[in-house]
Amino acid sequence: MVIKNVSLDIVCGITSKLPDTGRPEVAFAGKSNVGKSSLINGLMNRKSLARTSSQPGKTQTINFYNVNECMYLVDLPGYGYAKVSQSEKEKWGKMIENYLHTSKTLKAVFLLIDIRHEPSANDKMMYDWIVHQGYEPIIIATKLDKLKRSQIQKNLKLIKEGLKLRPGTVVIPFSAETKQGREEIWALIDELTGFGPAATEEA
Repeated sequence: MVIKNVSLDIVCGITSKLPDTGRPEVAFAGKSNVGKSSLINGLMNRKSLARTSSQPGKTQTINFYNVNECMYLVDLPGYGYAKVSQSEKEKWGKMIENYLHTSKTLKAVFLLIDIRHEPSANDKMMYDWIVHQGYEPIIIATKLDKLKRSQIQKNLKLIKEGLKLRPGTVVIPFSAETKQGREEIWALIDELTGFGPAATEEA
């Protein structure tokens, strides 16, 4: 995908009606501070399209990024240790669930897991939940540059075992610093949305 233009088109809060965009969508889920905003900025080749924050739980809305007027990257609220009340967390959960249920054009859900740590209980719950909604999550192992090369395979194995990944699940290590993994993620998105090299010019 050659990024010609990109914009934050739609922002949905807890009470917003979810849009029917009519375009292919891919969604990104992950716990607070796993590097979701950095990943989206990295994919878009933009420094600050998605606001990054050292404060967990900043993304409290579902953000729809319009790419080339032909598809949407959808940023879901972070889960985990954000300093919000239980009732607020439940509302976010309902909002994400509602989105996964109602989007007519959602092609895939990417689940971000910090490669440095074993998956948390929240990560496991989110993975099982996405599977339960009928999707096969694609795992992005973030913060790759924080590991020594010799540790990578061991930590990827921890993620696969910790989440009890289904056979054949795609796992892509990613670094926002070096952009390693970016091309692989885009190749997958292109394939899923039909905008890959095999797609016709009209697409």
